[in-house]
Amino acid sequence: MKLDAEEWLYEIKPKAKLIDLNLKEIWQYRDLLVLFIKRDIITVYKQTILGPLWFLIQPLFTSVIFTLVFNEVAGIDNGEIPNFLFNLTGLTLWTYFKEAFSATSSAFTSNAGLFGKVYFPRFIAPASRVLSGLMKFSIQLIILVVFYVYYVYQGMDILPSIYLPLIFVLLLNLILIAMGVGMIFSAFTTKYRDLNILIGFGLSLLIYLSAVMYSLDEAKIKLKDYFWAVEWNPIAHIIESYRTLWFNNLEIHWTGIYVGFIIGAILFFIGLVVFNKTEKTFIDTV
Repeated sequence: MKLDAEEWLYEIKPKAKLIDLNLKEIWQYRDLLVLFIKRDIITVYKQTILGPLWFLIQPLFTSVIFTLVFNEVAGIDNGEIPNFLFNLTGLTLWTYFKEAFSATSSAFTSNAGLFGKVYFPRFIAPASRVLSGLMKFSIQLIILVVFYVYYVYQGMDILPSIYLPLIFVLLLNLILIAMGVGMIFSAFTTKYRDLNILIGFGLSLLIYLSAVMYSLDEAKIKLKDYFWAVEWNPIAHIIESYRTLWFNNLEIHWTGIYVGFIIGAILFFIGLVVFNKTEKTFIDTV
């Protein structure tokens, strides 16, 4: 017996729009999204000695190294803010951006075997990695709060801004940029595998232009004619704004927040267009 169109539970259609983020379809596959998130979290510390403790070791040791190199040796001045806490604050957000961008840029190549066997909304693959990364970010955020309270208890003159809840807006802004640029690169990595090397190398350099271990005011003084390299980096403004929300004695860069969000939205929509176009033919390339 032939079923009428109305009797089908799901109907798979080719994407006809340039910007096609079918939230209804993604909601239908929400169980798969949750399964992917659990998989990504478990595989990080499965068959490891320290397990989730690696989430804590990485930012703590990196903050110590940054403090020794950039503050003690290079002489970067953070004012009344403890150098270790200053670096740890920037690293928590940078680490999340780095992993979200890396996961999104390899969405096609790392899931080629799965994409070639079964249909599901392809956007779920990078989205699951971005969402699972929020757990690691949350753990590192707790560590940041612990050290923050410790320094306050030690008598340091640091207090959060009344606008502290805006960190969730900045986090969304960072996700839009990471996924937007990541989806653009994911299209190119299906044809040019050496771009994965370029991405890793580029991220290792980008951290120095993203105001992670220094403030924008300090960069303006030190870099002078080369300050434009940092000034035109939206990630630097997001991290600087994120840090100013934690330390009320720093000036909040509202322009950086507004402009960064606009840039993030534009990059996300461009990335979504490229991602939708690539998913139709990428399986023949990889």
